[in-house]
Amino acid sequence: MYSNRHIVKISTPILLSLLAQNMIQVIDTAFLGRVGEVELGASALAGVLYIALFTLGFGFSMGSQILIGRRNGEGNYNQIGEIVIQGSIFLLIPALLLIPLLRYGAGAWLPSLFESADVAGAVTEYLEWRVFGLVFAFVNVMFRAFYIGIARTKVLTVNAVVMGLVNVVFDYGLIFGNLGMPEMGIAGAAIASVIAEFSSTLFFIVHTRKTVDLEKYGFTKIRFQWHVVKKVLDISIFMMVQYLFSIGTWMLFFVFIENYMGERSLAVTNIVRSFYTIFTIPSNAIGSTTGTMVSNTIGAGRSNEVAGLIKRLSMISVGVMLAVIAVVLVFPRAMIHVYTDDPSLIQDTVLPLYVLISSLPIYSLGTVLFNAVSGSGNTRTALKFEIFTLLFYVSYMWFIIIHLRASVAAAWTTEHVYWSFLSLLSFFYLRSGKWKDRKI
Repeated sequence: MYSNRHIVKISTPILLSLLAQNMIQVIDTAFLGRVGEVELGASALAGVLYIALFTLGFGFSMGSQILIGRRNGEGNYNQIGEIVIQGSIFLLIPALLLIPLLRYGAGAWLPSLFESADVAGAVTEYLEWRVFGLVFAFVNVMFRAFYIGIARTKVLTVNAVVMGLVNVVFDYGLIFGNLGMPEMGIAGAAIASVIAEFSSTLFFIVHTRKTVDLEKYGFTKIRFQWHVVKKVLDISIFMMVQYLFSIGTWMLFFVFIENYMGERSLAVTNIVRSFYTIFTIPSNAIGSTTGTMVSNTIGAGRSNEVAGLIKRLSMISVGVMLAVIAVVLVFPRAMIHVYTDDPSLIQDTVLPLYVLISSLPIYSLGTVLFNAVSGSGNTRTALKFEIFTLLFYVSYMWFIIIHLRASVAAAWTTEHVYWSFLSLLSFFYLRSGKWKDRKI
């Protein structure tokens, strides 16, 4: 049984890694808030579009992480490296195909999604550069799956620092024209993000070559092996579809806000979304830890310990989130001021921010339970839960934003609906014990 100290030891570097990865978008938002409201809102839409594509690789890596965790628990270390290598090679194919598709096709279909021509132009400008980051991002998620799967997560902390620092320097230079760099505005933010992701890839390659026993973990054969990819796809395909559906409906949320509430509401929503990204990082880290620990525990033949493990992880996740909420309640306006100096925009953001943080306890519990379902290898079941939940989520979103034309604050209650449904479905499934029969 994993101790609380072991849970913290594994999850803390994951938390710092997630912090750095998400800080790319957060830093972009903070800098672009000083450029203008159009750029501030457009960066949210462009960021979600990019993440929608990124989830294809992320879903594949999560399936890989589950399989790596299972092999690590079984002691079959020599099969782990080939999962990482084959996954990286396989993911380069969609990455290279998506670059020309989005770079040259975005201008044709993106304007039709948005009411504002200025917003559409800014989104297109951002994505034309940002899409190059997919090549590096897809490789990075496979390295991340490797280190989390074998429970050696300290390296993620150092990688997080490297990527975050690189992003800040190039954002400061390329957005505003500082440090001898050209002033490129929102395009500069996109290029800075790509450079940060490249630095992350370079770091992972060098670190792995210097510190990992390549022979022990099977990093000796660099050639494409379809049977390995197929094994990963048997698990990850459902997670890839699940994440794509989830981010797709998330994108729909922003499109509805822009179309029916306007540029100011979109700017408010982007600030709240940025906070959402930061505030949920601790529970995201614990959720990733849950998937790995559940997979390793089952692989070690200790399925009877899974229920107790999930309970402790849930309590830790909820406890951390309550601490986050307490901090926000003390300094809400000071936090919003990080993104904008406009007093009216700060005032408009306060109530939606309060609504957001009221959903965080449900999120903190739901992300642990849902990751436990996926960590058991039952990714098909997880996909079914996601689809069922999203049907209610989209229906409620339409009712609040389009039918009632309610406020931005009311629109953010969609998170309560989403995580409540997903938590309940995951809880009753885990309690049933049906997950114990899954072999991977």
